[in-house]
Amino acid sequence: MTAAPLAPALRLGQKAGMAKKLNFICQSCGAVHPRWSGRCDGCGAWNSIVEEAPLSAGPAKKTLGAQRGSPVALTDLSTEEAPPPRTTSRIDELDRVLGGGLVPGSAILVGGDPGIGKSTLLLQAAASFAKAGLNSVYVSGEEASAQVRMRAQRLGLGDAPVRLAAETNLRDILTMLDTERPDLAIIDSVQTMWADNVDSSPGSVSQVRAAAHELTTFAKKRGTSVILVGHVTKEGQIAGPRVVEHMVDTVLYFEGERGHQFRILRAVKNRFGPADEIGVFEMTGGGLAEVGNPSALFLSDRETPAPGSVVFAGIEGTRPVLCEFQALVSPTPHSQPRRSTVGWDGGRLAMILAVLEARCGIPFTGLDVYLNVAGGLRIGEPAADLAVAAALLSAREDTALPPQSVVFGEISLSGALRPVGQTENRLKEAQKLGFSSAIAPARSKIGDRAELDVRQYADLAAVVGELFGAG
Repeated sequence: MTAAPLAPALRLGQKAGMAKKLNFICQSCGAVHPRWSGRCDGCGAWNSIVEEAPLSAGPAKKTLGAQRGSPVALTDLSTEEAPPPRTTSRIDELDRVLGGGLVPGSAILVGGDPGIGKSTLLLQAAASFAKAGLNSVYVSGEEASAQVRMRAQRLGLGDAPVRLAAETNLRDILTMLDTERPDLAIIDSVQTMWADNVDSSPGSVSQVRAAAHELTTFAKKRGTSVILVGHVTKEGQIAGPRVVEHMVDTVLYFEGERGHQFRILRAVKNRFGPADEIGVFEMTGGGLAEVGNPSALFLSDRETPAPGSVVFAGIEGTRPVLCEFQALVSPTPHSQPRRSTVGWDGGRLAMILAVLEARCGIPFTGLDVYLNVAGGLRIGEPAADLAVAAALLSAREDTALPPQSVVFGEISLSGALRPVGQTENRLKEAQKLGFSSAIAPARSKIGDRAELDVRQYADLAAVVGELFGAG
């Protein structure tokens, strides 16, 4: 790809004769400082402040609005100007997370750990959208076109009508996209793109912000759906300034543990559908295979009910998902007991332990506590409080819960159990998978569940007394 004249979508550059004023920008959080210092006041990172030239403000606009500065009333918009309908990829899990399909002119940011499968998923998505009739272009800034084609052949997508490009110059990429006018453009990754008018290295805050802004603007003006791949930091956040997440319409995180074959595609922001929706995939030798019933998959390796094992009926987005909490409580040889969690918030675990000791009289002093969510799933909703407490008590008392039972409910600091949302959907999913009983808070809307024995409790002390005879 050769250098081309300035594309209409690329409005970069500075006024002639305008002096550049340098800023000092933190490469970790994007905070701007008036002078250089060794430590960033915003995020506390050391040696992360770099001297950069800011983007020019450009010519001032005296008008604004949809048509040459004339604001249009909402009631005057014609239905003929409505965007075309969504395009489905025929990958049900991806369409679910996107809110029903790909919206024309949308900007999507996909982040995840290195090697988790982002490029594999998007190459499969590009092939599916292309077979559905979309003109798709895959731009790789990390691999050569031959390498991308080799991966496509390994995935069985060698005959997919997807055009490939290997380029990192933002000016050339936008010129090509403006000429070709594709329906879908995938940029892998935004950290490798560089604008030749920004005086900083690729991957810096200024470069990432400039590339994301220009690509998002191109998507809105030309009606091309743009998917940006973003790297993540060691804290799990997408690298670069957080303003990039505000620019785009949808932010997706691709999660998973390297020791498990399951991958979770989670929507944390979506202007065209529900947030916190998830799609479940399984990593196989032929790529990512979608999982239509994640509850059955997460519970497929569940052994005979044992102490410390509890099945939680949760909700991820609009989908009910059943998973297994595993707890282990053992005497500690150290002066400071360990509190280790995988897949759940450690602060929430400390709160549950405090409530058990203060409200139920069950201490965990001198005991190591380990908590794990089986299958590599991450649970964040408070409805898992009661399942965690039941798993901890089951492990401490060495008593297994009744077989074929599910648990859910939120615990307050007073020890009371609060009802949670979508109770009927949780019970319906449990009944569909063959569970016969459930433990839930009082005043829960359980509906008509004649085949399911639902036991409701008002507080945590009642659960402890009836199930374990303790407290």
